[in-house]
Amino acid sequence: MPTIYLLNGPNLNLLGKRQPEIYGSETLEDVERLCRAALPEGWDLRALQSNWEGQLIDWIHEARDHAAGIVINPGAFTHTSVAILDALNAYEGPVIEIHISNVHKRESFRHHSYVSLRADGVIAGLGIEGYVAGVRRVCSTR
Repeated sequence: MPTIYLLNGPNLNLLGKRQPEIYGSETLEDVERLCRAALPEGWDLRALQSNWEGQLIDWIHEARDHAAGIVINPGAFTHTSVAILDALNAYEGPVIEIHISNVHKRESFRHHSYVSLRADGVIAGLGIEGYVAGVRRVCSTR
């Protein structure tokens, strides 16, 4: 059964509570529910969140043997983590980068993404619906 790894980085465990004027009132559980509902029959989702860079890297490494694709919101690691980029570069399936807010309308440091150097697509500013678009894209590549 093809599996999509849905990876979320730091502070996304606070989704729905942290800065709802930017990130909305939906929770990470809402994200997972919507993504599961969007999966075609026969697909699975492994939804994971960590505030630790190394844990995200370990899951990306695990995905090499177990995932048909990765949908990732790296949070603040987007702008800082060459290590996550290197891990993604070692993954051969599709990678879709997600940002709930439109990072291009925010602080200038958010305009740069290391992850985008590897991502096959970047979705920003669609709220949590961006995750669903990412899941659908991965499914369509198989």
